Amino acid sequence: MTIHPLPDTTPPPTLLNNPFHYEPHPLCRQAALLTAQYLREQTAWHDELAQGKMFGVLVVEREDGSRGFLAAFSGLLANRNDWPFFVPPVFDFLQPDGHFKQEEARISDINRQIKEIEESGQMEAAGQQIDTLQKARSAAVEAYREEMERAKANRDRVREEIAQGRLPVSEEQRLIAESQFMKAQLRRLKKQYDPLLQQQEEALLHTRQLLQGLRQERHRRSDTLQRWLFDHFIVYNARGAHATLTDIFADTPQGTPPAGAGECCAPKLLQAAYLLHVKPLCMAEFWWGASPTGEIRHHGQYYPACTGKCRPILQFMLQGLEVEPDNVAEDQGALQPTVVYEDTSIVVLSKPAGLLSVPGKHTTHSVRQFLAARYPHAEGPLIVHRLDMDTSGLMVAALTLQAYHHLQRQFAAHTVQKQYVALLDGTLPEGTPCEGLIRLPLAPDFDDRPRQRVDFTHGKEAVTRYKVAALQAHTTRLLLWPQTGRTHQLRVHCAHTQGLGTPILGDPLYGRRFTRLFLHAEEISFHHPVTDRRMVFRENADF
Repeated sequence: MTIHPLPDTTPPPTLLNNPFHYEPHPLCRQAALLTAQYLREQTAWHDELAQGKMFGVLVVEREDGSRGFLAAFSGLLANRNDWPFFVPPVFDFLQPDGHFKQEEARISDINRQIKEIEESGQMEAAGQQIDTLQKARSAAVEAYREEMERAKANRDRVREEIAQGRLPVSEEQRLIAESQFMKAQLRRLKKQYDPLLQQQEEALLHTRQLLQGLRQERHRRSDTLQRWLFDHFIVYNARGAHATLTDIFADTPQGTPPAGAGECCAPKLLQAAYLLHVKPLCMAEFWWGASPTGEIRHHGQYYPACTGKCRPILQFMLQGLEVEPDNVAEDQGALQPTVVYEDTSIVVLSKPAGLLSVPGKHTTHSVRQFLAARYPHAEGPLIVHRLDMDTSGLMVAALTLQAYHHLQRQFAAHTVQKQYVALLDGTLPEGTPCEGLIRLPLAPDFDDRPRQRVDFTHGKEAVTRYKVAALQAHTTRLLLWPQTGRTHQLRVHCAHTQGLGTPILGDPLYGRRFTRLFLHAEEISFHHPVTDRRMVFRENADF
C-alpha cells in the first residue's frame, strides 16, 4: 500500500471535506491529475477505462507532517482489486482458494445446470407433447361424440318403429346394449390417453421440480454468501472502533447492505488511511471514461459519494474526524419567498434558490412553512407543485381545498404551462439542434438518492421542449418547457449524453458545483380556479 508523493505545497483545509457535499480542494485536484496521468500510461486497461470508472483520491498527512495521497477505484478494475498503485479493498474476497471464490464456483455450477436445463428444450418438448396429446384426445372424443349422436338418432327412429309395431319389442334390448356400450367406449377412449399424458406430465413435473430446487439452492447459497461477505467487511473509524457492514446497515430502512457496499472509493481510502496511521486531510472522487447509459457521469468531473451504499458506511468511518457539515442550505431562515400575487383562492410567489418547497429531513423551513404562517386560515395542503431546492422561480399555491383540487386537475391535464431559463455549463455538442424535444424516461436511483437515472425499462415518460436563446462566453442560455413533471427532469435532460450532454451550470448532482444552480422558473400560466380566467406570471432571472 503506497502513499504517493504530492509536491503541491498548498495549505490543507482545516476540516476534512464532507464527501457528500464538497468542492475539490487544490490538493485533491493535484492528486487527481497525478492519478489521471498514471491511468493514461496503463495500456492494459484501455478498453475497461474507456467504458468508464470512478476513481478517488485522499490526501493524507504522516506523523512527521509530510503529505502524500492515496488512490482508489470503485469495484473491480480488469477483474482485479489489487493493482499496486491503488489501495487494497476493504476485504479481499477474490483470493483463489478463499471461501468466497469456492462458494462462487459452486453457485456458478448451479447456474450452469440451470442454463443447461433451460436451454435443453426438455420442458418445452414435454409441454408441446402434452398439448398434442390433449388436442388428440379432444379430437377423438369429439369425433366419437358425433358418432354417438348419430347412433342415438338412429335408435330414436328404431324406437318409433317399435312403438308403431313395425319392429318387435325385443329390439329395445339391443338398443339399450348399444347405448351402454358406446358410453363405456367413450370412457375407455378418454382413459386411453391418460398413461401417455401422465408420463409426459410426470417428466415435466420432475424437470420443473429439479429447476425449482436448483434455483432455491442458488438463492440460499447467494444469500448466505452475501451475508458472509458483509460479515467479513470490517471497517474502522478514526476512534479506533470497528464494525461489519451487517452491523452498520442493521438500523437503516433497508436493514441489509446493498450489493457492492464497501467497494466504492471513499470507504477504501479511509480504511487504508486508518491502517497506515495517517491523517485524512481532503478527498475527492472523479469519473474517468465514457458516460454510463443510465447515470450521468462526465469524464474528468468530480462527484460526491453515493448515498445508498456509502452514506451509512461513511457516517461510521468518519467518526473521530473533524468534517465539514453536510449539505444543508446556508442560513435557511434568511431565505424567504416573495409574494407576486394573492387573492382569496391562490397565491403566486417567487422562491429563491436554496429554499425547500416542502419541509425536508434536516429542516422545516420551506415555502410550505412560509405559507402556513402567512395564511393561517388556509385550507388543504397549500403546495400544488414543487421546485427543486436549488431552483429559483415562480410557484402557484392554493389557499382553499377547492382551488387545490382545481389546480391539481390542471397539472394532470398538462394545461399549466411553465417556462424555465437555464445557463448550461458550456456549449452543446457539435450537431445538436438549437431547438427540439427530449424524450428520456426517468426513474429514481435507489442507490444514490435523490439522483434520478435514465431507465428505458422501468422509467416514467419524461418530455422536455428546449430552445437555445443565446450563446455566451462559456455558457449556453437555454429556454425549457417541461411537458411532464418528473423529479430533476430538466437537470437530467440537459446533462445526459442522450439529451443535451451539457449540465446546467452549478448543478451539484449532475454537473459541477458553482455559486448556485442556474435554473429559474421564469413563467407560469394557468386558469384561475374560481374565475377560470387565464393568468400569466413572469419573472426574469437575475443571471
